[in-house]
Amino acid sequence: MTATTHPPTVFVTAPRLAPAGLQRLQAAHCRVLYLQDGGGEAEVAAVLARESVDAVISRTATLSAAAIAACPTLKVISKHGVGVSNIDVAAASQRGIPVYVTPGANAQSVAEMTLGLMFAAARRIAWMDAELRAGRWSRAQDGLELSGRTLGLLGFGQVGRRVARVALALGMQVVAFDPACAPGPGTVAGVRMLGSVDELLPLSDVLSLHVPLNARTRHLLDAGRIAQLPRGALLVNTARGEVVDEAALIDALRSGHLAAAGLDTMAEEPLPAGHALAALDNVVLTPHVGGSTPAALAAMAGMAAANVLGWLQGSPADPSHCVNPEVLR
Repeated sequence: MTATTHPPTVFVTAPRLAPAGLQRLQAAHCRVLYLQDGGGEAEVAAVLARESVDAVISRTATLSAAAIAACPTLKVISKHGVGVSNIDVAAASQRGIPVYVTPGANAQSVAEMTLGLMFAAARRIAWMDAELRAGRWSRAQDGLELSGRTLGLLGFGQVGRRVARVALALGMQVVAFDPACAPGPGTVAGVRMLGSVDELLPLSDVLSLHVPLNARTRHLLDAGRIAQLPRGALLVNTARGEVVDEAALIDALRSGHLAAAGLDTMAEEPLPAGHALAALDNVVLTPHVGGSTPAALAAMAGMAAANVLGWLQGSPADPSHCVNPEVLR
C-alpha cells in the first residue's frame, strides 16, 4: 500500500452522500463523483472507464468485475453498509484492492425495522389501516400475541442481538443459529444458541433473518425448510430477499402454513408492478429501507469515507472491516 500523493477522486455509486461522509472527503480535498438517479451497472462501469477514480463508495448498484477491470487507478472500495453481494469481491482481490464495510453503523436502524415488521405482521396493522381508509370497520380478531412465543433468529450478529434483547423484554423465548457461534448460552443472556438451521426452524413461531447473501445462503429458506416452521408462523426478512425462495414463500402464505410475513427485502428490487407478494393481505412490505434512517445513513457515510481515506492516506481502517483481508498482507 502506497499513500496517494494527489487529491484523490472518490466515486459514490448513488446520487448523494450524507454530510457526515461528504465533509470528511472534502476536508481531504477529494474530488467526489456521483452516480446519477436511476444509474445502474452499465453507468457505474462507464464512469470507472472514463475517470481516474481512486476509491469507490458502493451503495446498491452493481460493481462488476468488468467495471473494476476498467479502472486501472482504483485502489480501494468501501461498501456503504455490510452486504457486499453487489460487489465482485473476487475481482477486487485479484487486483489487490481491499473491500471494506461499515459494520454496526446501521444495526440499530435495521433492528428497529425488524421489530416494526414483526409487530405489523403479528397484529395485521397494515391490513387494518387499509380497511379503515377504505371505509370498512374491520376489527380483526386473529392477531398473534408475541409474549410467550418463540423467536428464532437466523444469524446472531449486531442486528440479531439487538432484536433479541427487545424480544426477551416482551416475554418471548429466543433461540438462534449462527455458524460463528457455538451451541449453548448466547452472548445475550436468555438466548439459547442452537447447532443448525434445521434445529432452529421447528421451534420458531417467528423467524427473523439476519444473514448475508452468499453462495451458502441463497435460497437457504426453501420450500422444505419453510415446511419445517410451525403452522401459523411469521417470517421477517430485513436481510436479503434472495435468502428466501420467493415462490415457496408465496405458496406458504397462500396456504396458511405461514400466517404472515414482514419483508423489507425482496428477490427483485424495486418490486415489479403486479408482483404476487403485493397481492397478499398477510404480507407487510417496505422498500429496503431498514438501514436508511438519517442517523444510520450518517454513520455509514462517515465510516465509508474513513475507510477509503485511511487506505489512501496510508493509515488503513480496522482490518476486521475488510471482507478480503488477504490483500492487506
